[in-house]
Amino acid sequence: MASPQDKSPQNQQGSTRIVAGQSTKPKRPLGLKIGITAALLALIGGGAAVASAINNGSKAPAAEVSPAGNPAAELKLGYFGNVTHAPALVGVSKGFIADELGSTKLSTQVFNAGPAAIEALNAGAIDATYIGPNPAINSFVKSQGESVNIIAGAAAGGAQLVVKPEISSAADLKGKTLASPQLGGTQDVALRAWLSAQGYKTNVDGSGDVAINPTENAQTLKLFQDGKLDGAWLPEPWASCLVLNAGAKVLVDEKDLWDGSLSGKPGEFPTTILIVNQKFAADHPGTVKALLKGHVKSVEWLNNASAGDKAAVINAALKEAAGAELKPDVIDRSLKNIVFTVDPLAGTYQKLLADGVTAGTTKQADINGIFDLRALNSVSNGKTSAAGLGKE
Repeated sequence: MASPQDKSPQNQQGSTRIVAGQSTKPKRPLGLKIGITAALLALIGGGAAVASAINNGSKAPAAEVSPAGNPAAELKLGYFGNVTHAPALVGVSKGFIADELGSTKLSTQVFNAGPAAIEALNAGAIDATYIGPNPAINSFVKSQGESVNIIAGAAAGGAQLVVKPEISSAADLKGKTLASPQLGGTQDVALRAWLSAQGYKTNVDGSGDVAINPTENAQTLKLFQDGKLDGAWLPEPWASCLVLNAGAKVLVDEKDLWDGSLSGKPGEFPTTILIVNQKFAADHPGTVKALLKGHVKSVEWLNNASAGDKAAVINAALKEAAGAELKPDVIDRSLKNIVFTVDPLAGTYQKLLADGVTAGTTKQADINGIFDLRALNSVSNGKTSAAGLGKE
Protein backbone atom coordinates (compact mmCIF):
# COMPACT_ATOMS: atom_id res chain seq x y z
CA MET A 1 0.00 0.00 0.00
CA ALA A 2 1.13 3.49 -0.71
CA SER A 3 2.03 5.70 2.23
CA PRO A 4 0.86 9.32 2.54
CA GLN A 5 4.27 10.61 1.57
CA ASP A 6 4.16 8.59 -1.66
CA LYS A 7 1.20 10.69 -2.76
CA SER A 8 2.00 14.03 -1.18
CA PRO A 9 1.25 17.21 -3.14
CA GLN A 10 4.91 17.37 -4.12
CA ASN A 11 4.82 13.89 -5.70
CA GLN A 12 1.38 13.72 -7.30
CA GLN A 13 0.48 16.99 -8.97
CA GLY A 14 -3.18 17.25 -9.85
CA SER A 15 -4.50 14.29 -7.84
CA THR A 16 -6.98 14.70 -5.01
CA ARG A 17 -5.24 15.85 -1.86
CA ILE A 18 -5.89 16.25 1.83
CA VAL A 19 -6.14 19.99 1.26
CA ALA A 20 -8.75 22.60 2.03
CA GLY A 21 -11.04 23.18 -0.90
CA GLN A 22 -10.47 19.86 -2.69
CA SER A 23 -12.73 16.86 -2.75
CA THR A 24 -13.10 13.43 -4.21
CA LYS A 25 -15.56 14.61 -6.86
CA PRO A 26 -15.77 17.85 -8.82
CA LYS A 27 -17.19 20.60 -6.62
CA ARG A 28 -17.79 24.28 -6.96
CA PRO A 29 -14.55 26.21 -6.18
CA LEU A 30 -14.46 27.56 -2.65
CA GLY A 31 -11.84 30.25 -3.12
CA LEU A 32 -10.54 29.70 0.39
CA LYS A 33 -6.89 30.55 -0.13
CA ILE A 34 -6.50 33.74 1.88
CA GLY A 35 -3.47 35.55 3.28
CA ILE A 36 -2.37 35.75 6.87
CA THR A 37 -4.15 39.07 7.40
CA ALA A 38 -7.48 37.65 6.31
CA ALA A 39 -6.91 34.53 8.37
CA LEU A 40 -6.29 36.59 11.49
CA LEU A 41 -9.39 38.69 10.81
CA ALA A 42 -11.43 35.52 10.57
CA LEU A 43 -9.97 34.20 13.80
CA ILE A 44 -10.42 37.25 16.02
CA GLY A 45 -13.53 38.87 14.70
CA GLY A 46 -13.35 39.79 11.04
CA GLY A 47 -15.25 36.81 9.74
CA ALA A 48 -17.89 38.92 8.03
CA ALA A 49 -15.25 40.85 6.11
CA VAL A 50 -13.51 37.67 5.02
CA ALA A 51 -16.76 36.05 3.94
CA SER A 52 -17.49 39.20 1.96
CA ALA A 53 -14.09 39.06 0.29
CA ILE A 54 -14.56 35.40 -0.55
CA ASN A 55 -17.76 36.29 -2.34
CA ASN A 56 -16.14 39.10 -4.35
CA GLY A 57 -17.40 41.88 -2.16
CA SER A 58 -20.93 40.63 -1.69
CA LYS A 59 -22.60 38.59 1.00
CA ALA A 60 -22.99 34.86 0.52
CA PRO A 61 -26.33 34.09 -1.09
CA ALA A 62 -28.95 33.23 1.51
CA ALA A 63 -30.04 29.62 1.63
CA GLU A 64 -33.44 28.94 0.14
CA VAL A 65 -35.86 28.85 3.05
CA SER A 66 -38.24 25.92 3.26
CA PRO A 67 -40.99 25.26 5.80
CA ALA A 68 -39.67 23.91 9.08
CA GLY A 69 -39.54 20.15 8.98
CA ASN A 70 -39.21 19.80 5.20
CA PRO A 71 -36.14 17.81 4.15
CA ALA A 72 -33.43 19.74 2.36
CA ALA A 73 -32.89 18.97 -1.32
CA GLU A 74 -29.17 18.66 -0.60
CA LEU A 75 -26.88 18.37 2.43
CA LYS A 76 -23.35 19.63 1.83
CA LEU A 77 -21.06 17.96 4.37
CA GLY A 78 -17.42 18.70 5.15
CA TYR A 79 -14.79 16.52 6.80
CA PHE A 80 -11.02 15.93 6.81
CA GLY A 81 -8.91 13.09 5.45
CA ASN A 82 -7.75 12.17 8.96
CA VAL A 83 -8.29 9.02 11.01
CA THR A 84 -9.77 11.29 13.70
CA HIS A 85 -12.58 11.87 11.18
CA ALA A 86 -13.30 8.15 10.79
CA PRO A 87 -17.00 8.58 11.68
CA ALA A 88 -17.33 10.76 8.56
CA LEU A 89 -15.15 8.50 6.42
CA VAL A 90 -17.13 5.43 7.43
CA GLY A 91 -20.50 7.16 7.38
CA VAL A 92 -19.94 8.34 3.81
CA SER A 93 -18.20 5.25 2.41
CA LYS A 94 -20.58 2.69 3.91
CA GLY A 95 -23.64 4.76 3.05
CA PHE A 96 -24.88 5.18 6.62
CA ILE A 97 -25.45 8.92 6.19
CA ALA A 98 -26.83 8.81 2.65
CA ASP A 99 -29.24 6.01 3.55
CA GLU A 100 -30.68 8.00 6.45
CA LEU A 101 -30.95 11.17 4.34
CA GLY A 102 -33.24 9.37 1.90
CA SER A 103 -34.26 11.76 -0.89
CA THR A 104 -31.83 14.44 0.29
CA LYS A 105 -28.69 14.44 -1.87
CA LEU A 106 -25.42 14.12 0.04
CA SER A 107 -22.47 16.17 -1.28
CA THR A 108 -19.09 16.13 0.45
CA GLN A 109 -16.04 18.38 0.64
CA VAL A 110 -12.64 17.43 2.07
CA PHE A 111 -10.58 19.95 4.07
CA ASN A 112 -7.13 20.06 5.63
CA ALA A 113 -8.07 21.88 8.84
CA GLY A 114 -10.89 23.57 10.73
CA PRO A 115 -10.60 27.29 9.96
CA ALA A 116 -10.96 26.61 6.22
CA ALA A 117 -14.02 24.45 6.85
CA ILE A 118 -15.55 27.21 9.00
CA GLU A 119 -15.01 29.75 6.22
CA ALA A 120 -16.77 27.41 3.81
CA LEU A 121 -19.67 26.91 6.20
CA ASN A 122 -20.06 30.63 6.88
CA ALA A 123 -19.90 31.35 3.14
CA GLY A 124 -22.70 28.86 2.46
CA ALA A 125 -20.53 26.36 0.58
CA ILE A 126 -21.31 23.61 3.11
CA ASP A 127 -24.14 23.10 5.61
CA ALA A 128 -22.47 20.92 8.24
CA THR A 129 -18.99 19.68 8.93
CA TYR A 130 -16.87 17.41 11.07
CA ILE A 131 -14.30 19.67 12.70
CA GLY A 132 -12.14 20.25 15.76
CA PRO A 133 -13.70 22.13 18.69
CA ASN A 134 -11.62 25.31 18.63
CA PRO A 135 -12.67 26.57 15.18
CA ALA A 136 -16.28 25.88 16.17
CA ILE A 137 -15.83 27.92 19.34
CA ASN A 138 -14.19 30.69 17.29
CA SER A 139 -17.08 30.86 14.87
CA PHE A 140 -19.66 30.91 17.67
CA VAL A 141 -17.79 33.68 19.50
CA LYS A 142 -17.23 35.98 16.55
CA SER A 143 -20.85 35.60 15.37
CA GLN A 144 -22.15 36.29 18.89
CA GLY A 145 -23.72 32.87 19.01
CA GLU A 146 -25.49 32.97 15.65
CA SER A 147 -23.35 30.89 13.28
CA VAL A 148 -23.11 27.25 14.30
CA ASN A 149 -24.21 24.69 16.86
CA ILE A 150 -22.32 21.62 18.00
CA ILE A 151 -24.71 18.71 17.54
CA ALA A 152 -22.51 15.71 18.41
CA GLY A 153 -19.08 14.45 19.24
CA ALA A 154 -17.18 12.17 16.86
CA ALA A 155 -13.70 11.38 18.21
CA ALA A 156 -11.64 11.94 21.35
CA GLY A 157 -7.86 11.77 21.65
CA GLY A 158 -5.44 11.16 18.82
CA ALA A 159 -3.19 14.24 18.94
CA GLN A 160 0.50 14.42 19.84
CA LEU A 161 3.49 16.74 19.75
CA VAL A 162 6.15 14.78 17.87
CA VAL A 163 9.70 16.07 17.55
CA LYS A 164 13.23 15.27 16.40
CA PRO A 165 14.89 12.52 18.49
CA GLU A 166 17.44 14.89 20.00
CA ILE A 167 14.71 17.01 21.63
CA SER A 168 14.13 15.52 25.07
CA SER A 169 12.18 18.20 26.98
CA ALA A 170 10.32 21.49 26.67
CA ALA A 171 13.57 23.26 27.54
CA ASP A 172 15.03 22.11 24.20
CA LEU A 173 12.34 23.88 22.15
CA LYS A 174 13.54 27.47 22.50
CA GLY A 175 14.42 28.83 19.07
CA LYS A 176 12.98 25.78 17.33
CA THR A 177 10.38 25.68 14.53
CA LEU A 178 7.22 23.64 14.97
CA ALA A 179 4.17 23.11 12.76
CA SER A 180 0.43 22.82 13.28
CA PRO A 181 -2.25 22.05 10.66
CA GLN A 182 -3.68 25.60 10.48
CA LEU A 183 -3.66 28.82 12.49
CA GLY A 184 -6.51 28.71 14.98
CA GLY A 185 -7.15 24.99 14.49
CA THR A 186 -7.55 22.71 17.49
CA GLN A 187 -3.98 21.35 17.42
CA ASP A 188 -2.58 24.85 16.79
CA VAL A 189 -4.36 26.15 19.90
CA ALA A 190 -3.27 23.14 21.96
CA LEU A 191 0.36 23.69 20.93
CA ARG A 192 0.35 27.41 21.69
CA ALA A 193 -1.39 26.95 25.04
CA TRP A 194 1.04 24.20 26.07
CA LEU A 195 4.06 26.28 25.08
CA SER A 196 2.67 29.20 27.10
CA ALA A 197 2.42 26.91 30.13
CA GLN A 198 6.12 26.08 29.62
CA GLY A 199 6.97 29.80 29.77
CA TYR A 200 7.38 30.39 26.04
CA LYS A 201 5.88 33.27 24.08
CA THR A 202 4.46 32.57 20.63
CA ASN A 203 2.84 34.96 18.18
CA VAL A 204 0.31 34.28 15.45
CA ASP A 205 2.72 35.74 12.87
CA GLY A 206 5.25 32.97 13.59
CA SER A 207 7.59 34.99 15.77
CA GLY A 208 8.33 34.42 19.44
CA ASP A 209 10.46 32.08 21.54
CA VAL A 210 9.25 29.14 19.45
CA ALA A 211 8.23 29.65 15.81
CA ILE A 212 4.96 27.98 14.80
CA ASN A 213 4.37 27.56 11.09
CA PRO A 214 0.81 26.44 10.19
CA THR A 215 1.36 23.86 7.45
CA GLU A 216 -0.78 21.35 5.58
CA ASN A 217 -0.31 17.91 7.11
CA ALA A 218 1.21 16.18 4.08
CA GLN A 219 3.68 19.04 3.67
CA THR A 220 4.58 18.82 7.36
CA LEU A 221 5.68 15.22 6.85
CA LYS A 222 7.89 16.20 3.91
CA LEU A 223 9.37 19.23 5.67
CA PHE A 224 10.16 17.15 8.76
CA GLN A 225 11.83 14.50 6.62
CA ASP A 226 13.89 17.24 4.95
CA GLY A 227 15.02 18.59 8.33
CA LYS A 228 13.17 21.90 7.93
CA LEU A 229 10.91 21.38 10.96
CA ASP A 230 11.82 20.40 14.50
CA GLY A 231 8.41 18.96 15.28
CA ALA A 232 4.66 19.36 15.02
CA TRP A 233 1.46 19.02 17.05
CA LEU A 234 -0.69 16.80 14.84
CA PRO A 235 -3.85 14.69 14.73
CA GLU A 236 -3.84 11.09 13.60
CA PRO A 237 -2.68 9.64 11.29
CA TRP A 238 -0.08 12.36 10.85
CA ALA A 239 1.50 11.99 14.28
CA SER A 240 1.95 8.28 13.58
CA CYS A 241 3.29 9.02 10.08
CA LEU A 242 6.06 11.18 11.52
CA VAL A 243 6.90 8.65 14.24
CA LEU A 244 6.90 5.54 12.03
CA ASN A 245 7.98 6.97 8.68
CA ALA A 246 10.20 9.91 9.59
CA GLY A 247 11.91 8.98 12.86
CA ALA A 248 10.07 11.43 15.12
CA LYS A 249 9.40 10.74 18.79
CA VAL A 250 6.50 11.75 21.02
CA LEU A 251 7.31 14.64 23.35
CA VAL A 252 3.72 15.26 24.46
CA ASP A 253 0.73 12.95 24.14
CA GLU A 254 -2.20 15.32 24.61
CA LYS A 255 -4.21 12.68 26.48
CA ASP A 256 -1.75 13.08 29.37
CA LEU A 257 -2.85 16.72 29.75
CA TRP A 258 -6.50 15.81 30.46
CA ASP A 259 -7.05 14.18 33.86
CA GLY A 260 -10.80 13.71 33.46
CA SER A 261 -11.79 16.39 35.97
CA LEU A 262 -13.67 18.30 33.25
CA SER A 263 -15.04 15.47 31.14
CA GLY A 264 -15.29 12.68 33.68
CA LYS A 265 -13.23 10.56 31.29
CA PRO A 266 -9.49 10.60 32.06
CA GLY A 267 -7.31 10.96 28.98
CA GLU A 268 -10.22 11.94 26.73
CA PHE A 269 -10.45 15.34 25.07
CA PRO A 270 -12.53 16.36 22.04
CA THR A 271 -10.66 16.11 18.78
CA THR A 272 -13.52 15.89 16.26
CA ILE A 273 -17.12 17.07 16.61
CA LEU A 274 -20.05 17.54 14.26
CA ILE A 275 -21.45 21.04 13.75
CA VAL A 276 -24.23 22.51 11.65
CA ASN A 277 -25.12 25.94 10.34
CA GLN A 278 -27.85 27.25 12.63
CA LYS A 279 -30.03 28.53 9.79
CA PHE A 280 -29.84 25.22 7.95
CA ALA A 281 -30.80 23.40 11.14
CA ALA A 282 -33.75 25.71 11.73
CA ASP A 283 -34.97 25.27 8.13
CA HIS A 284 -34.39 21.50 7.95
CA PRO A 285 -34.51 19.88 11.40
CA GLY A 286 -35.51 16.53 9.89
CA THR A 287 -32.43 16.53 7.67
CA VAL A 288 -30.19 17.26 10.65
CA LYS A 289 -31.83 14.43 12.58
CA ALA A 290 -31.24 12.09 9.63
CA LEU A 291 -27.57 13.17 9.49
CA LEU A 292 -27.25 12.34 13.17
CA LYS A 293 -28.86 8.93 12.71
CA GLY A 294 -26.23 8.11 10.10
CA HIS A 295 -23.51 9.53 12.32
CA VAL A 296 -24.58 7.42 15.29
CA LYS A 297 -24.60 4.31 13.10
CA SER A 298 -21.08 5.11 11.94
CA VAL A 299 -19.75 5.53 15.48
CA GLU A 300 -21.48 2.31 16.58
CA TRP A 301 -19.94 0.46 13.64
CA LEU A 302 -16.47 1.77 14.51
CA ASN A 303 -16.86 0.64 18.12
CA ASN A 304 -18.06 -2.84 17.19
CA ALA A 305 -16.07 -3.73 14.07
CA SER A 306 -12.96 -5.89 14.25
CA ALA A 307 -9.61 -4.13 14.09
CA GLY A 308 -9.01 -5.54 10.61
CA ASP A 309 -12.39 -4.49 9.22
CA LYS A 310 -12.06 -1.04 10.76
CA ALA A 311 -8.61 -0.47 9.26
CA ALA A 312 -9.67 -1.76 5.84
CA VAL A 313 -12.79 0.43 5.59
CA ILE A 314 -11.03 3.56 6.86
CA ASN A 315 -8.08 3.00 4.53
CA ALA A 316 -10.34 2.57 1.50
CA ALA A 317 -12.22 5.73 2.47
CA LEU A 318 -8.97 7.65 2.93
CA LYS A 319 -7.81 6.60 -0.53
CA GLU A 320 -11.04 7.90 -2.06
CA ALA A 321 -11.22 11.07 0.02
CA ALA A 322 -7.54 11.95 0.24
CA GLY A 323 -5.77 10.08 -2.53
CA ALA A 324 -3.61 7.78 -0.41
CA GLU A 325 -3.83 4.76 1.84
CA LEU A 326 -1.94 4.31 5.10
CA LYS A 327 0.60 1.62 5.88
CA PRO A 328 -0.77 -1.05 8.24
CA ASP A 329 1.48 0.00 11.14
CA VAL A 330 0.44 3.66 10.77
CA ILE A 331 -3.29 3.00 10.79
CA ASP A 332 -2.96 0.50 13.64
CA ARG A 333 -1.04 2.99 15.81
CA SER A 334 -3.49 5.76 14.92
CA LEU A 335 -6.57 3.77 15.88
CA LYS A 336 -5.07 2.81 19.25
CA ASN A 337 -4.86 6.51 20.14
CA ILE A 338 -8.49 7.41 19.35
CA VAL A 339 -11.85 6.89 21.06
CA PHE A 340 -14.91 7.22 18.82
CA THR A 341 -17.84 8.74 20.69
CA VAL A 342 -20.95 10.84 20.04
CA ASP A 343 -20.26 12.69 23.30
CA PRO A 344 -18.63 16.08 22.53
CA LEU A 345 -17.27 16.17 26.11
CA ALA A 346 -18.96 19.51 26.75
CA GLY A 347 -17.33 19.94 30.14
CA THR A 348 -14.00 20.68 28.44
CA TYR A 349 -15.15 23.67 26.39
CA GLN A 350 -14.51 26.46 28.87
CA LYS A 351 -10.89 25.28 29.02
CA LEU A 352 -10.73 25.04 25.23
CA LEU A 353 -12.00 28.63 25.04
CA ALA A 354 -9.43 29.75 27.61
CA ASP A 355 -6.69 28.00 25.63
CA GLY A 356 -7.78 29.88 22.51
CA VAL A 357 -7.56 33.17 24.39
CA THR A 358 -4.07 32.24 25.64
CA ALA A 359 -3.07 31.31 22.09
CA GLY A 360 -4.29 34.67 20.77
CA THR A 361 -6.69 33.08 18.29
CA THR A 362 -10.00 33.93 19.95
CA LYS A 363 -11.56 36.33 22.45
CA GLN A 364 -13.01 35.69 25.89
CA ALA A 365 -16.76 35.33 25.51
CA ASP A 366 -19.91 33.64 26.77
CA ILE A 367 -20.34 30.35 24.90
CA ASN A 368 -23.64 29.39 26.49
CA GLY A 369 -25.83 28.04 23.69
CA ILE A 370 -23.02 26.54 21.61
CA PHE A 371 -24.53 23.04 21.99
CA ASP A 372 -27.83 21.75 20.66
CA LEU A 373 -27.87 18.05 21.52
CA ARG A 374 -31.63 17.55 21.39
CA ALA A 375 -31.63 15.72 18.05
CA LEU A 376 -28.66 13.57 19.11
CA ASN A 377 -30.39 12.56 22.32
CA SER A 378 -33.54 11.68 20.39
CA VAL A 379 -31.71 9.21 18.12
CA SER A 380 -29.07 7.72 20.44
CA ASN A 381 -29.12 5.64 23.58
CA GLY A 382 -28.68 7.59 26.80
CA LYS A 383 -28.50 11.33 27.33
CA THR A 384 -25.48 13.34 26.27
CA SER A 385 -24.80 16.37 28.46
CA ALA A 386 -24.29 19.92 27.23
CA ALA A 387 -22.68 20.82 30.59
CA GLY A 388 -24.91 23.87 30.94
CA LEU A 389 -23.77 25.30 27.60
CA GLY A 390 -26.84 24.60 25.50
CA LYS A 391 -29.85 22.42 24.86
CA GLU A 392 -29.98 18.71 25.49
